[in-house]
Amino acid sequence: MTYRLLKFVSFALLFFMDSCIEPFSPPEVNSVENHLVVDGFLNVGKDTSRIELRRTQNVNQTAGPTIESNATVSVESESGEVNAFTESRAGLYELPPRPYNTADKYRIRIKTQDGNEYLSDYVTVSVTPAIDSLTTKFDSFQDAMIFYVNAHDAQGKTQFYRWKFEETWEYRAAYQTGIEVIDKKYVSRTKDINQCWGNMRSGSILLGTTVKLSSDIIKDLPLFKVPVSTNKLYIKYSVLVRQYGLSRPAFEYWTALSKTTQGTGSLFDPQPSQVTGNIKNTKDGKELVFGYFSASTEETKRLTITPKLGRFPTCMMPDTFDVVCNPMSSRQCGLETTSLLMSYTGLRGEFLLGAPPSCTDCREQGGTLEKPKFW
Repeated sequence: MTYRLLKFVSFALLFFMDSCIEPFSPPEVNSVENHLVVDGFLNVGKDTSRIELRRTQNVNQTAGPTIESNATVSVESESGEVNAFTESRAGLYELPPRPYNTADKYRIRIKTQDGNEYLSDYVTVSVTPAIDSLTTKFDSFQDAMIFYVNAHDAQGKTQFYRWKFEETWEYRAAYQTGIEVIDKKYVSRTKDINQCWGNMRSGSILLGTTVKLSSDIIKDLPLFKVPVSTNKLYIKYSVLVRQYGLSRPAFEYWTALSKTTQGTGSLFDPQPSQVTGNIKNTKDGKELVFGYFSASTEETKRLTITPKLGRFPTCMMPDTFDVVCNPMSSRQCGLETTSLLMSYTGLRGEFLLGAPPSCTDCREQGGTLEKPKFW
């Protein structure tokens, strides 16, 4: 009897404890404040400078971040020179390459549509050393190709580095489609939609430092990996790595930001903690502004490999379609299907094969038919 009573009391306690559980939703998580986010730097080298402006979002928000458009963005030198950025697309501001005095200091000024003005501290120019080499090594345990970077500064002035990279790879659709239907007629397809090139930019924050080393040398630093399962390495793969020298304050900012975005992905994703940079509202110094303005030259290096790792894509079995539409047939007519047709032997043929666009059109995977100029 006592055992049954104790068992009943235990179940009752568990029921009431479960009914008291409420979701934890602190004010910081549900804050509706949208702070300015500034992403970009002054490229003192031969490439265009790009600044992206967005607004923050709370961690419960599922929609994309708000783009800050129609702002006035300019860069000012300590010697008095001013250069204005142009908005090339919503939220993206660009400044074409031009000669800069690397001994000068620079800051960014931003005026938003709501009348607020933001100004960064003056920053010195970091002269980036060249990338010595990019190397690869296949890791069988991870089943991935690891990419390494090597660089050095003979003068020992850099010490803090940041990298970005852009991937390009060639791939195929599972099936080749050679014909299409135009005006209810079978015609030969003029454009090859079986061969595509994918492209992706790095989203993670990649940093390195030589402060604790006896010399300013980056040697075989693992930069990123490409798993074989992605199939990017099956035909041909190319990566363009961009290297930037950083000041110590800039490096500390990006280090702190990388720690808070490891689980979220990028600068514009919901931020689990506050990481502010060197940009402030000129009228309200307490307003939170995210981003760090810096100035540096840029060094690039491309590596192209053909490791033949992965497998040729597979897809569902092709369907059979009637060449001539026949209401009495159990097969769908090739002139009426949304599938892409693969083979055709003329009107005398009884049937033809076809498969969905996901199996026959490589663009369905996000790539483009345009072959890169460097390929």
